[in-house]
Amino acid sequence: MNLRCIFSRSLCYFTPCVNEKQKLKMEIDNVMAEILSFESAEENKAIEKNKQFANGKKKFNMDPKKGINYLLEIKLLDGSAQSIAEFLYKEEGLNKTAIGEFLGEREELHLQTLKAFVELHEFSDLNLVQALRQFLWSFRLPGEAQKIDRMMEAFATRYCDCNLDVFQSTDTCYILSFAIIMLNTSLHNPNVKDKTTLERFISMNRGINNGEDLPNDLLSKLYESIRNEPFKIPEDDGNDLTHTFFNPDREGWLLKLGGRVKTWKRRWFILTDNCLYYFEYTTDKEPRGIIPLENLCVREVHYPRKPYCLELYNPNSRGQKIKACKTETDGRVVEGKHQSYTICASSAEERDSWIEAIRASITKDPFYDLVSVRKKKVIHQTPQDSGEQDPTS
Repeated sequence: MNLRCIFSRSLCYFTPCVNEKQKLKMEIDNVMAEILSFESAEENKAIEKNKQFANGKKKFNMDPKKGINYLLEIKLLDGSAQSIAEFLYKEEGLNKTAIGEFLGEREELHLQTLKAFVELHEFSDLNLVQALRQFLWSFRLPGEAQKIDRMMEAFATRYCDCNLDVFQSTDTCYILSFAIIMLNTSLHNPNVKDKTTLERFISMNRGINNGEDLPNDLLSKLYESIRNEPFKIPEDDGNDLTHTFFNPDREGWLLKLGGRVKTWKRRWFILTDNCLYYFEYTTDKEPRGIIPLENLCVREVHYPRKPYCLELYNPNSRGQKIKACKTETDGRVVEGKHQSYTICASSAEERDSWIEAIRASITKDPFYDLVSVRKKKVIHQTPQDSGEQDPTS
């Protein structure tokens, strides 16, 4: 047999092996292509999910309810109070004011979310000031009294659950928590001239432990903690408000009628410390205007084509400019030009709520209204009320 025949036969023998290798290589290439395609699709899904999540956080910072509803619709939250609470507690980039606004609502989902949110805090073996620092850092208290009441009630319940032997009731914890917040304002707000002393702090909290006094040593430690270090104001991660005020009475968007030029402009208003501040944007570090409320009154007014208006005016100096200041576009601070301030809300309910908040700010600290009824209850509480046996019976 010649060499050519041998080569031909050998080629016929190896050809099936070569074909099998090519076929196997093609199959491997196809599998790898499918894997790459799958990985690419999964990566695109992850990118899209992250974009949707970021968009949801932006929506939340602008309108908390709409933001949560959006995240529920696209299945990034499962709709349970627990998942929403964990989102509010753990997620970075959320506006602390928006968190407080959502937690303060009275609908059932919000109430359950508040409960779950508070239970994410661990207060065991912390004194009350330490626990308050942690709690008040996780959001900003809203201005409305009813919202504050619900949130501080939830805090007091959680603190007492974590520290069973500190107070005789959640009412005691609730009252003392407000006393500490007001002490913080008294000691560290430069506008408060009459600073609360340790003796006055102890005196104002007598009888709040189901009619009994709390130990002076406990109250002294809480007082010293606040005196040495004020509550820190949480920075708004969502950058909606960098110029912040601790515990404003109320805040929100309203329309303000100009002084000389009668045009309506949208402004972000903050009510605190007996003053009404307004900003052009929530990101502004300085207010465009400051209206001291001393000697002013507020009332509902009717204005053409603007149905939900309120007016700030001085009843004793009609026709004169109200003592206020504003910042011009060039940065100069000048005297305000208003004889009265006309402000428009988006609804009758919102208008009435602002009127109530402004009146409360003009007259007295709204915290006292929240605490007074609870304080009377515990100070005058009988042993039977607290579940104890009256020794005289």
